[in-house]
Amino acid sequence: MGFKCGIVGMPNVGKSTLFNALTQTAAAQAANYPFCTIEPNIGEVAVPDPRLDTLAKLAKSEQIVPTRLSFVDIAGLVKGASKGEGLGNQFLANIREVDAIAHVVRCFKDDDVTHVEGRIDPTADIETIETELMLADLDSLEKRVDNLEKKAKGSGEEAKEAKEALSLIKRALTLLKDGKPARFVERKPEEEKLFHQLGMLTSLPVLYVCNVEEASAANGNELSQKVEARAKEEGAACVVISAKIESEVAALPAEEREMFLADLGLKETGLDRLIRAGYDLLHLVTYFTAGPKEARAWTIVKGTKGPQAAGVIHTDFERGFIRAETISFDDFVKYGGEAGARDAGRLRLEGKEYVVADGDVMHFRFAT
Repeated sequence: MGFKCGIVGMPNVGKSTLFNALTQTAAAQAANYPFCTIEPNIGEVAVPDPRLDTLAKLAKSEQIVPTRLSFVDIAGLVKGASKGEGLGNQFLANIREVDAIAHVVRCFKDDDVTHVEGRIDPTADIETIETELMLADLDSLEKRVDNLEKKAKGSGEEAKEAKEALSLIKRALTLLKDGKPARFVERKPEEEKLFHQLGMLTSLPVLYVCNVEEASAANGNELSQKVEARAKEEGAACVVISAKIESEVAALPAEEREMFLADLGLKETGLDRLIRAGYDLLHLVTYFTAGPKEARAWTIVKGTKGPQAAGVIHTDFERGFIRAETISFDDFVKYGGEAGARDAGRLRLEGKEYVVADGDVMHFRFAT
């Protein structure tokens, strides 16, 4: 699995249209009225990586298995969602299960597509959504404080964990009450795991997706520029996409897509750009396994060491990790595959402290 991305935004910003296009399905109903998504739709797409095809040819693999990205299309949120307005908290709960938020923002003008608040203002839309998520976090965290304070007065491991959680919660509450999302909480590396276990909606990394009209797909427009400026200030990611173009691309045969995009001044699909931005935002890299049976891509967080990377394949691999036979992608290609790289002395034996690099082709040795 690559990562799980929750698509959020105001009603009628093009979320479901974009979801349909990105996943090339008709799973989500795209209609010109609020709350047309009655249940959160989940779709998966293969993460495109031309390196995988190259490896498969060299390894004479029977099957190619790319890593995958899940999209969760969540109904349009409106002012008051944290208090149950619109479809309320049932959709806020779905956001807690994702790795990142793709916040679709309307950056196009179209009199035929109504805006739930009667105006086109992407900055105001962002603030509405962010406010609702912060209010939901405030409510959730404040309910936990009393119980944690009681536990913290005790002794032992439970009291220690309660104190650590309480410290993070109080730091988050200070920021939230000041109108700032929880992702800006200052924390130590060793607090990171517990921080994310708190399930705060505003702790998730944000990728702004500017939905523009067809003519602005290549270079954006005045509205998308405002979102890009805001993303830069926040340290968030931002991608400009035309949901209309993505829908048209999804309907075309694969061999016609490149020409269609080129005519519009685009080098790649919005999906490719969104995935790349998501990987950068979450600091993800890809390593490969390649053999006669299959060539496969695996997604890990940058900085992951050998045993933990092996554990993505199977927990037994991590538990019994001995070493990893490792070849860089460039060397695998240059020397015509594993045998050639081995003969050229480019196959390395890496141990438990090795940090896996993007593009590594690996074969794990482990004890059962």
